[in-house]
Amino acid sequence: MIAIVNYGLGNVRAIANVYRKLNIAVGIAGEPGDIENAGKLILPGVGAFDFAMQRLEQSGLRPALDEAVLHRGVAVLGICVGMQILGCSSEEGTSPGLRWIDADVRKFDVSASRHAAWVPHMGWNDVRALKPNGLFHELGGDSRFYFLHSYYMRCRAEHAIAVTDYGGEFACAVNSGNIYGVQFHPEKSHQWGVQLLKNFAERV
Repeated sequence: MIAIVNYGLGNVRAIANVYRKLNIAVGIAGEPGDIENAGKLILPGVGAFDFAMQRLEQSGLRPALDEAVLHRGVAVLGICVGMQILGCSSEEGTSPGLRWIDADVRKFDVSASRHAAWVPHMGWNDVRALKPNGLFHELGGDSRFYFLHSYYMRCRAEHAIAVTDYGGEFACAVNSGNIYGVQFHPEKSHQWGVQLLKNFAERV
């Protein structure tokens, strides 16, 4: 079963509804036991980096998450701020991240953009996969996803599995072992988002 981590942030019910329509077993994890029994995990998030980390720590779910992801190798998908907190730190605040991926989070420098860009990056944008990865199975070059963010993850080249262009290319999807993250919102991205969430359930 896929468990969506409910620490008070993110579109938990929207993600759950996608899986229910796909007839894929899904639950909402609000207790450590829910995480211990999960086959895969989704870590959603919206808002600020520090606030997300504060809510996660206050939820009491952090130890169970670390045990599942780092020690048992349970696959996890971070979404939006849920992806950003997979890294080590963010320019948005001072709190340390989960440190599951060697990466930091930077604010868009729109003054250095090659073309007109504004912060936040909001709306639909093309996503280009960089390498074969089960998360992007059957998602071709015309895949489009919905974004809403002012910060992006700066990661090692080997961890970037897809990019998008917003005044310059940035990693919009990452993967390190059993850890995955996407900056966009698949639950708001129509058929492309449905396919990606299906892929996470069946292909990774």
